[in-house]
Amino acid sequence: MSEETAAVSATPAATTPKKKAKSTANKPKTAAPTHPKVSEMVFAAITNLKERGGSSLVAIKKHIGSQHKVDLDCLTPFIKKYLKSTVVSGTLVQTKGKGANGSFKLSASGQKSSEPKKATKKVKKVSASPTK
Repeated sequence: MSEETAAVSATPAATTPKKKAKSTANKPKTAAPTHPKVSEMVFAAITNLKERGGSSLVAIKKHIGSQHKVDLDCLTPFIKKYLKSTVVSGTLVQTKGKGANGSFKLSASGQKSSEPKKATKKVKKVSASPTK
């Protein structure tokens, strides 16, 4: 009898299912985002808000949320990173606060570069010399 119980107890261990390995080939690729780049959204928000003392981070996020269907909780770190980097590069000026908090407005050089340049035609002046 003891031999039969030992044989029975050994059989279930041999028939246990093996764990399946996860395959990375079957994972679907993430779709491309339908919204524009964070830099374009922040730039558009600051220009459209037209605040005299600069636009705050909260106001920028509200404008982006109302204009584009995005998850602001996921985009907040990217917005903060963009604001910090553009202040360092000189495109934006931080009027109040420190870091990503406070108010931001376009610098004088940032406003000029954003507007498309108009082609001006140079007119040659022809001197009216009397011809005889």
